Amino acid sequence: MTGDSGRIADLERVGAATFGNAEVISAQLHRFSDHLLRWQKVQNLVSRETPGDLWTRHILDSLQILPSISPFSGHLRILDIGSGGGFPAIPLAIALQGTDFSMHLIESNTRKCAFLRATAREFDLPITVHTARIETVAPETIGSVDLFTSRALAPLPLLLSYIHRFWGPESRAVLHKGRENGEELKSADSDWVYDVLKHQSATDKDGVLLEISHLRPRT
Repeated sequence: MTGDSGRIADLERVGAATFGNAEVISAQLHRFSDHLLRWQKVQNLVSRETPGDLWTRHILDSLQILPSISPFSGHLRILDIGSGGGFPAIPLAIALQGTDFSMHLIESNTRKCAFLRATAREFDLPITVHTARIETVAPETIGSVDLFTSRALAPLPLLLSYIHRFWGPESRAVLHKGRENGEELKSADSDWVYDVLKHQSATDKDGVLLEISHLRPRT
């Protein structure tokens, strides 16, 4: 992990200080890193090539979503799909702990869900974990959603079909995508109409965050 001062500077750079004390958030994220590495010894939560770079490759990469959240008034309802080892959901939830929010996580792998539930308890996070395939979850069990997140789950056209089942008039999505994002956007345009802002990733020179609003099927 990066040193304390480096982590705090990174948190301030991605806007985490807007939501709480950067030093407190940094300490909690450091605890989470240790917690994840303990679980990683018995199950594969992140790629075996990346545990040594958890801060930049996974945690800071997840927290890049924060500037797209702020400012937000009222209760923020987040749905993360294909949550895997908890990215971006868990770092986001830790950074948002001083705010009014709730989060639903959908993940089909039972062992990863056990980790996600244990983490929510360990850090007292307002998270509900659903052990299911995304297409089998009834929208009424989730309720209205303000923000969708997803990281390294599926090509954009399929991802939008998953999200659209839960989409509301005021919903937005912030989706991590890699170097093929241009081709994925072209493919998605065949079936979907939406507004999109493309934010360059600060942790991956080939990566972007796609901020999507006004999603609807193309007729």
